[in-house]
Amino acid sequence: MDILLKALILGIVEGITEFLPISSTGHLIIVGDLLNYTDDQSKVFKIVIQLAAILAVCWDFRARIATAVSGLHRDRQQQHFAFLIIIAFLPAMVLGALFHSTIKTYLFNPVTVASALVAGGLLILFIEKRAYQPRFNAVEEMSWREALSVGFAQSLAMFPGVSRAGATIMGGLIFGLSRKTATEFSFFLAIPTMFAATVYDVYKNWALLHVEDLPVFAVGFAASFIAAMLTVKALLRFVSNHTFIPFAWYRIVFGGVVLITWYLGIIDWSAK
Repeated sequence: MDILLKALILGIVEGITEFLPISSTGHLIIVGDLLNYTDDQSKVFKIVIQLAAILAVCWDFRARIATAVSGLHRDRQQQHFAFLIIIAFLPAMVLGALFHSTIKTYLFNPVTVASALVAGGLLILFIEKRAYQPRFNAVEEMSWREALSVGFAQSLAMFPGVSRAGATIMGGLIFGLSRKTATEFSFFLAIPTMFAATVYDVYKNWALLHVEDLPVFAVGFAASFIAAMLTVKALLRFVSNHTFIPFAWYRIVFGGVVLITWYLGIIDWSAK
């Protein structure tokens, strides 16, 4: 398969899955293996398309971000908003710095990812079946305790296949956020988290950057940006009237297929 077509497919996969509770990292690992795109170039490519996805969120929420930034020096509400994001970001920053390399070395494989997809899907079903009464209908209503709790929930997504969006949204529901507020907070929290992860990964893989790879990166970047922008808008509309149960079943089926094909020897995922 042509490398540009692989870049297009993976860019679309990243853009669609990054903000849905189905694990973008898990999908990139599995789809990347299916496409036989697991070389050194692929490591940097995945960083580039992740950056595109987070820039799409920044573009979608540019007015809200601009309001927060412009009001930092005088508006208590915007100061509180920024404070909540910082507090929620801290667990992932600290734990990521401590365990990032170890997790990437030992857990980034399709079988581990598939297991986490299934387990996460079952957990979403369990959470959605319980009656959580929302206490916060806007991000600004939260206290630092809820923000920190959601931040710790997000840190679970360091395990590939868990899903950063899924962990933060489900954590938000458990800790009293409404469905829409939990989803929006997940988007806002993704900005510093993913930027930090991108900068760290670029630093670690700087030697793998090559000018001749620019066309591949450009295709993946554009595909991821457009797909992420469309997905964010669609997800916000979806959560207004629906639960996350369809995503839970998707995780269970998708992860289950990978595990069954591995167990039966149809695909030797463990060797990838």
